Formats: sequence, structure tokens, C-alpha cells
Amino acid sequence: MKKSSLIFCFSLLFFACKETLPTEQKSELPNIVFIFTDDLGYGDLGCFGATDIKTPHIDRMAKEGIKFTSFLSASPVCSPSRAGLLTGRMPQRMGINSVFFPESFTGMDQEEITFAEILKEKGYRTGIVGKWHLGHMEKFLPLNQGFDSYYGIPYSNDMESVVYLKDFEVDSIQVNQRFTTKTYTEKPLQFIEDAGENPFLLYLAHNMPHVPIYASPEFEGSSERGLYGDVIQEIDWSVGEILRKLEEKGLMENTLVIFSSDNGPWLVMEDHGGSAGPLREGKQYTFEGGVRVPTVAMWKGKIAPGQVYEDLATQMDWFPTFCKIVGAEIPQDRAIDGRDLSAVLFENGTREGNEFLYYMGADQRAYHEEGWKVKRPFGGYQGSPGMKAVAPHDTLLFNLKSDPGETQNLAKENPEKLAQMMRAMDWAVQQLGPLPESKIVRSPSDNSHYEYLKQKRQKGEY
Repeated sequence: MKKSSLIFCFSLLFFACKETLPTEQKSELPNIVFIFTDDLGYGDLGCFGATDIKTPHIDRMAKEGIKFTSFLSASPVCSPSRAGLLTGRMPQRMGINSVFFPESFTGMDQEEITFAEILKEKGYRTGIVGKWHLGHMEKFLPLNQGFDSYYGIPYSNDMESVVYLKDFEVDSIQVNQRFTTKTYTEKPLQFIEDAGENPFLLYLAHNMPHVPIYASPEFEGSSERGLYGDVIQEIDWSVGEILRKLEEKGLMENTLVIFSSDNGPWLVMEDHGGSAGPLREGKQYTFEGGVRVPTVAMWKGKIAPGQVYEDLATQMDWFPTFCKIVGAEIPQDRAIDGRDLSAVLFENGTREGNEFLYYMGADQRAYHEEGWKVKRPFGGYQGSPGMKAVAPHDTLLFNLKSDPGETQNLAKENPEKLAQMMRAMDWAVQQLGPLPESKIVRSPSDNSHYEYLKQKRQKGEY
């Protein structure tokens, strides 16, 4: 054979082989996208029963993945909920019982281990966009808790001196919150675009629909539930943009996407506060409306579509679940309260354990076990501009399987069950051992602040 013919044959073989090689080396480890909302109610999404708010993209996640109907946040208020999510630990173990403020000099201890730190050690590129709310002093910020990059408002959007931080620096003091959801969408899209070959963790924590609520001009008037509905429909649009980008990059089959909320709706804010749907009460209370949050997850080809999981699961469960998914060891030097959900997600299985202690601040108020819930007596609350009035009650016992709305107190007709639940609750509290003092240095019940917000709303300023 002539030399030129040999060269031609080898050239054909080279290009044929080249065609069969992947154009981009993809990691075997999955990407993780966690989308978190603030004060979203159980009754605010189409897939959880809302008829006056359209959420087709979140509904798609439920249809193509799994919907959790008894998913509990670590707390009925913001900062403790976020601490529990990131560490897999009850926030009371960390002394995080209430909400950090811009004038707080405290935050989540750097010794705590977040799932961002776990994933970073496995080679993940880690980014957070949005609300942090675990301390805004430099040593408490996300880049010192396992994240490679941060952009967002470091606390609630109703607090003083709202700014955008970029990593450790103030990026802007001019924050037009009508465009915050759009900003919180553009940044993650760029993060995904720039991810390269490494697996990535994207934690997108929306400030909305925490008051004051704002929607961009394109979404104002778009829903049947006023401005609040408009805000949720814009968040749903944002979810759709994230899914579209993942599809465009060919990443859907290698990405776990989760959508959830930090706690229930802020009902005292009335039409700006969302709905708990069929559940009782909302944010700041340990009835189901304050702690049970709408949660869906999808992973194309891994999570079977159309699943509904009705048993208990918690926000703290994501920490050990992520460890299992990426093959990381769960820290052995501290108590991890979450349970691995991988059997639920991928095997149509069940979560190990079906118990939960409900706390509001440092006050232990209720306990769940195998679908039953007991609540300690409560002296009631007369109400304030920042917190809804709730009537006093004696000891309560509910069967959440048949009565998720907590309407029927079964304590008197089930004395043996009540006694068993009280013993189980006291035993569970004892297992926690002594808890540290609170790191919170200011009470969140600043009524003058919430009165100011209400006056702004009445003037049409938001």
C-alpha cells in the first residue's frame, strides 16, 4: 500500500474515533441545585393545591420527580431553619434559636460543618446566591462556611441597610427589590454556565416572599392573588429558567434539583403573607402551618416521576442525603439529626425514623411520632404587628394522618396514647442533653419595626 493511502486510512480512523469521544468530560458526581424560598406557605403552589397562583415549573418538578407532603423545616423562623438545613443539626444544638439582625455581632459558629464544606472536599464548585441570614460579620459569611462564591442580601429584606454583598464586599447599596428575583436568577444562570467540568453545588436562597414583597413590572398583576401571587409566579419563572439552563447544558440527567421553603407563611402580614392551605397557623408557631413546608425534588432518570411521599421528612435530612449521594463520610464528632433520604428518592423506600421535636426558639413545644403529634399547653399570644394572635390551649393530641389541619384534639379520648406520646417527647428532649445558650442578642419582636412596614404597605410603597 502506498504511503499516501496509509496516511489517508489512519486519518479516517482518527476522525472516526474522535467522533465517538465525548466532547466534554463529565463528572460522575451529580450537580446539586437547592432552591430555597422565604416564608412560602404550604398553600401557595399549584402542586400543593393553590388555584389562584400558577406555578407550572415547580409543578413540573413534582410531576417529573417527587413531592413531599409532610416535609418539616427545622424551625418556624428563618435563621434556625437555615442553620438546620446547612448542617443537618437541630439549630438548638448550635444556640441558634431566633433571628440574626444587621446589628448582630454573632452568627453560626465556624466550627459547624455545612454540606457546602462536605461537597467542596469532594471537588465541587460551590456557590450561593441570595439570603444567608447566619451572621453578616466576615467570619460568619458563606465563604468561611464552604462556599466559593456569594452574591446576595445577607439577611432579611425588611431589615436595616439592605445591601448586595459579593463574597466579602458590598457590591451595591442601591437595592431595587423589584428586580431582586431577576438578579437572583441571572447570577445562578451564569454560575451554571461557568461551572466547567467540575460538579457544582448551587444554593439559591430567594429573599421573597418575605415582606416587603416586590415583583418586577412583567409580573405585576399576573396572578389572581394580588402582589403576593405575582411574587410567587416570578419565583416559578426563575425555577423555569434554571431548569432551562440545565437542559441547554445537557445536565438534567446529572443534576438533583430541590425546591423548598424555610418555614410557613407570615400570616400576620395578611394578603402579603401567603397561605398555609389546609394547615393550622403559620410562621412563628409549631402548628403544622408554621413548620410543614412545600417541597419537591427531581433528578431525571434517577428519581421516578410522579412520586408522592407522605411520611415525615425534614430539612435536616438533606445533609446526610448529600453525603450518601457523593460518597462522603458523615461527621462522627457531632450529633447529626437528619436522616438519609436516598432510599426515598431512588428506591421508592422509606425514611429511617419517624420522630421530630418541634421548637420555637429555645421553647420545646411539640413532638411527632409515627403520624401522631402531641403539643404542650400554651398560654396564648395576644398578637402584635409582627406576630399573629393565637388562643391559649391545653395539651393537644392529633392524628396527623387523618387530621393534618390539627382540628380534632384527641387527648381526652386517647389517654393511653397521650401518656405514651408525652413520655416519648420527654425522652427525646433528654437525649439532646444540655443545650448552649442562645447566640441571638436581639429579640425579633420589634413591634415598631413591623408597624413601620405596615404603614409603608398602607401607603402603597410596596
